Amino acid sequence: MSKISEHRTNLAARVAPELPFLRRFARALSGSQQAGDAYVAALLEALIEDPDSINVSKDIRISLYHIFCQLWESVSLNLKDSEDNVDNPVTPASVVLAGHRLSKLRPRSREAFLLIAVEGFTPEGVAEILGCEQAEVAQLIDDATKSIVEQVATEVMIIEDEPLIAMDVRSIVESLGHSITGVARTHVQAVELASQKRPGLILADIQLADGSSGIDAVNEILASFEVPVIFITAFPKRLLTGERPEPTYLITKPFTPEMVKAVVSQALFFDTKAKPG
Repeated sequence: MSKISEHRTNLAARVAPELPFLRRFARALSGSQQAGDAYVAALLEALIEDPDSINVSKDIRISLYHIFCQLWESVSLNLKDSEDNVDNPVTPASVVLAGHRLSKLRPRSREAFLLIAVEGFTPEGVAEILGCEQAEVAQLIDDATKSIVEQVATEVMIIEDEPLIAMDVRSIVESLGHSITGVARTHVQAVELASQKRPGLILADIQLADGSSGIDAVNEILASFEVPVIFITAFPKRLLTGERPEPTYLITKPFTPEMVKAVVSQALFFDTKAKPG
């Protein structure tokens, strides 16, 4: 096997596991699976034509998304509704709704938002993918979240026993344009607060002031009504055990404002309701 053939084989082996995630990103970004897959196909053709265009010495995922975003930004084929998104009874309503909401975001803000909120990249990773400074990433996330809030502004309840962290989270959430129903420090306070005024979103720590569990508090609340929930914790392994339904949204302490903004917007944007775990 020649060195060129060996390089292409090795590259294919490294790229293949990332394709399902890249297709997911491409669909959300372009507005349909058909258009998204066309971009992914174009990316693969470019790599076959010039395998040296990707820097294999760096994180392969970041390199792939970097090339993909360059391709997407260079071709004006964005957000055209297709038969797989419109009037298709198989497509979940939440997917159609999210597609319409995404179409209202500016293209580059849409990229930054999806890279953080859906693909899980850090702001540093997003800056590398988009070829910009982190300050620009922060501005793009701000632009995206402000646009999202105009569509899905809601009332948020915070379950957090550390006053400084609660204040920080409250400030970030209010800066997005949402209002706060209150802050609960214990299981009992959380259940009482939720019953007094049903929130449209809950942000919850898992270890509370009196030794009670934020997980148990959330589950008791969810027994009465469904609502999106984001867990903010310094102990993610306590939630990611595989022994119970794992949370859809999880932010690990210490967190950045950009991460909180993106995940809050994601939870509301995709209108995902939590259920007891």
